[in-house]
Amino acid sequence: MATGAASKAKSVARDWKAKVAHFLRRVAGGLLAVVLLAGLALWWAARWTPDRTRFPIQGVTISADNGDVHWGSIKAAGADFAYVVATDGTAGLDPTFTRNLAGAREVGVQIGAIHRYSLCQLATDQAANFIRHVPRRADALPAVVWLDYDDRCPDRPTRALLLSELATFLAQIEAHSGKRSLIAPGPSFEADYKVTQGIARTTWLRRDFFEPDYGAHPWAMWQANSHIRLTGADGTVGWNVLRPQGDTQ
Repeated sequence: MATGAASKAKSVARDWKAKVAHFLRRVAGGLLAVVLLAGLALWWAARWTPDRTRFPIQGVTISADNGDVHWGSIKAAGADFAYVVATDGTAGLDPTFTRNLAGAREVGVQIGAIHRYSLCQLATDQAANFIRHVPRRADALPAVVWLDYDDRCPDRPTRALLLSELATFLAQIEAHSGKRSLIAPGPSFEADYKVTQGIARTTWLRRDFFEPDYGAHPWAMWQANSHIRLTGADGTVGWNVLRPQGDTQ
């Protein structure tokens, strides 16, 4: 009896161990599949750009986060134009701005400047910062005013005050550049302030992989992928497309 019981116990233990081993193999296989799928998704996201047959003119957004940019490689990757971060608030200046301007122009990439607007600082002081650092050039693309919340700035002015200040800022930098600017509100900022309803400017909207629809009217430029990786730039860049002329769909 004792021998039979011991044999049965050993058999149960073997069965239990086999089941555990089978379960662990299934878990490991599932984890491997998840890792592989995640890697494939990241690989795809780092390379996806909208169809050129729909959007023939495409370009990049560049800042100091991208290091020492090799503009020949950026152009070879298909960038027809570039927007580079220039100024931020009343005193911020992207340390690579001047170098990026020269590098892009040297290889024939059209370029424009971005100002990151601050809710915590006066429009006239921000305009002075932009005018001081961004040269007026006939061949420059229209400037862009980037509108987003910033953890460094807790202020949330009323919509009326924001629109008034923003109109002042735009009037001053446009007098300097000789061109009407674009406004680029992020989704949350636009939801709260409805800037595209209150400011009559061409809009640049942002949404990864899917066309944005949060503006009061159709976008003119779309940042379609903020995860692009390109030879010639560190980290990720924004990839943008222009809406073809006459296309309002």
